[in-house]
Amino acid sequence: MIKDLRIRFGIIAVVVLVSLAYLMPTLIVKDERTLPDWWAEGFKLGNDQVKLLPSKTLHLGLDLKGGMHLLLGVDLDEALANSLDRFAAEVEGYMDDEGIAYESTKRNGEELVIILTNTEDEYDLKEYITERYRILTITGSRTLEDGGMELRYAYREKDLSEFKDRTVEQTLETIRNRVNELGLTEPEIVRQGEYDILVQLPGVSDMEGAKELIRKVALLEFKLVVEDDEMLSEALKGNTPEGTELVYEKVKDRETGEIIEEVPYLVEEETQMTGEVITDAVIAFDSSKGGQPYVHIEFDRRGEAIFEKVSGDNVGRRLAIILDNTVYSAPVIKSRITGGAAIIEGSFPVDEAKELAIVLRAGALPATLTLLEERTVGPSLGADSIRKGFLATLVGSALVVLFMAMYYGASGLVADLALFLNMIIILGIMSAFQATLTLPGIAGIALTIGMAVDANVLVFERVREELRLGKTPRAAIEGGYSKAFLTILDANVTTLIAALVLFQFGTGPVKGFAITLSVGILTSLFTAIFVSRTVFDFVMSRFRIKRLSV
Repeated sequence: MIKDLRIRFGIIAVVVLVSLAYLMPTLIVKDERTLPDWWAEGFKLGNDQVKLLPSKTLHLGLDLKGGMHLLLGVDLDEALANSLDRFAAEVEGYMDDEGIAYESTKRNGEELVIILTNTEDEYDLKEYITERYRILTITGSRTLEDGGMELRYAYREKDLSEFKDRTVEQTLETIRNRVNELGLTEPEIVRQGEYDILVQLPGVSDMEGAKELIRKVALLEFKLVVEDDEMLSEALKGNTPEGTELVYEKVKDRETGEIIEEVPYLVEEETQMTGEVITDAVIAFDSSKGGQPYVHIEFDRRGEAIFEKVSGDNVGRRLAIILDNTVYSAPVIKSRITGGAAIIEGSFPVDEAKELAIVLRAGALPATLTLLEERTVGPSLGADSIRKGFLATLVGSALVVLFMAMYYGASGLVADLALFLNMIIILGIMSAFQATLTLPGIAGIALTIGMAVDANVLVFERVREELRLGKTPRAAIEGGYSKAFLTILDANVTTLIAALVLFQFGTGPVKGFAITLSVGILTSLFTAIFVSRTVFDFVMSRFRIKRLSV
């Protein structure tokens, strides 16, 4: 325990002031755009705009704000079938080019089955597939009665798992792009379970339109950038030159993910190629450049020919990668690119490289979404939930405050002060981390109130025992806190473990409850032990207390 009271009060003051700063936008405004300019915009430091004060309001969950809840299933079987069908078409193209005689190339379940009419071609085909499709492994081969050869290939177990994971991730990215078009500020789009996707859209009004928008197949396009500042300026004024179109890149804050700028690009209307010709896109690292990440792209045979021509005819120009009319990157074509593969380099961090790889795969392997669960919450029901939830919390808090003051006297008032600060810190932390407050979350806060004063009850009962033994008030306070500390810590740690388990394996409302309960446990330890003890130590050091009101 820190002995210097000034340091302890300084720590308390900093924690409370920071919590109030994060909570203030929620308390004083309904929309962050109505914040005072000096608060929302910050101040200029050189050429940079520095924002010291937070402007984000506390997020409200679907059950409080109203909106739409969707649980979507990703049809991974269809995605796998599409992948194997594409491999089959490419293998057929190779055999046609090389003059390899074959009877058929088709998908059978999760396997690719190739039947050759001449066993002499077996070695060449196996070598091609091993080199071109390293994610496939041969699962069986046999000589047929007519002298032909049957070869069976399937995804390696590890690669199949990665394929399914990437498919879900690219579907998530597609849905996020769609939801951005709705203009919602607090959507929640996360994986649930192994392969399902949970979409919660608080505040959405057009339910059917939102569902249609989310389930629409994404369109990935490659278009050449028009490098003419004068033409770009005219396009921004509304005079878009014929044969061109205006698209934007949405620049995100690396810490919050918030869109902070939209960069305009003037591109040719003609689409040079689409995502259909991309077979894979993965993030890799260049060891010669200190582990700088880049994106490695592979094309099918048709894409290889298209990209070779596009890159050869447009060396030195930028090629915009556009998903649903949003530019994700516009790399410069440095030379003619052959061999069916390309790389995109840049000074982007790992997370941006990963996002770009997901975007590039989005057009190659679209997966059908199945609506597994749908719920809607009306705004009036949400408003009623807020009113009743906060009323319950307020009444519960008032009863606890009243009980502590009546039963423990002046010491109870110290506990009440700690409880008040605890509420501020909980909501401040949730605002700082942009956590979503749900109705079960309010229940978690109400439970935290009881747990917070429970810690003080344990301390005060130990203090009473010390006083019965004839100890002075100062010694009784010291002994009470020392003896109760381990009991309080054990009780809170076990509850915290349960809350973390709920957060890890729970969904939706259960997670909301677990978040507020976890935060509340940590803050109650701070207020019930550190804050109240500091107040008692201050009073004992400033006044000659002969009788302790506890």
